[in-house]
Amino acid sequence: MSKRAVLEVIALGVEDAVAAQAGGADRLELVTDMAADGLTPSAATVAGIRRAVDIPLRVMLRPAGGFAAGDVDRLVGMAGELREAGAEEFVLGFLEAGGVVDLAAVERVVGVLDGCPWTFHRAIDRAADRDALRKQLDGMPGLDTYLTAGSADGVDDGLPVLLAEAGRAGEPGYEQRLLVGGGLRLDHVPVLLEAGVGGFHIGGAARPRGWDEPVSAEAVAEWRAAVDGF
Repeated sequence: MSKRAVLEVIALGVEDAVAAQAGGADRLELVTDMAADGLTPSAATVAGIRRAVDIPLRVMLRPAGGFAAGDVDRLVGMAGELREAGAEEFVLGFLEAGGVVDLAAVERVVGVLDGCPWTFHRAIDRAADRDALRKQLDGMPGLDTYLTAGSADGVDDGLPVLLAEAGRAGEPGYEQRLLVGGGLRLDHVPVLLEAGVGGFHIGGAARPRGWDEPVSAEAVAEWRAAVDGF
């Protein structure tokens, strides 16, 4: 029997986290400021959510909009504070100008995570060469997931890329879980499951009334059923 696909839900605070867990989420991605597509939350927020739920949390390491690493010393400091607040899993990804992975920044940050599991996020969808990026990151300690829509424009445009990458599972650079998110809809799920995609990531889809309202446990439960193939 194949392993159950992971359903990850974006949480901005404790209310989101509790509702997402109640709806059947396997994991949360913790961020703040969705106007900037999700930045690093405060250590206090992480600690509060960690107390409120018992499912895994992946915490964003992204201090500003865009995909440049910026001040890497600051990133390293943030990672340390978040670990002290209870964070054990992370989300990160940095590009240099021209869409090449900023390997030096990634290595610096990953070096202080001491093997914690982490996701390379949708910076891959802005990469000049996705395959080259994966090959460069192959073997990086803790890297177990790529969050991607297959395209910077979302899953509708990226579906052929996602299906192709799912078909390469197990090859060098393609051992990590494919976590699909970014314009993901329920009608995408069956074809992605059929292709062997093992993870689904939702944000706005868990909030039928918009980002100003908290996560809906009912909406998450609908996604849970879809991801489970029901």
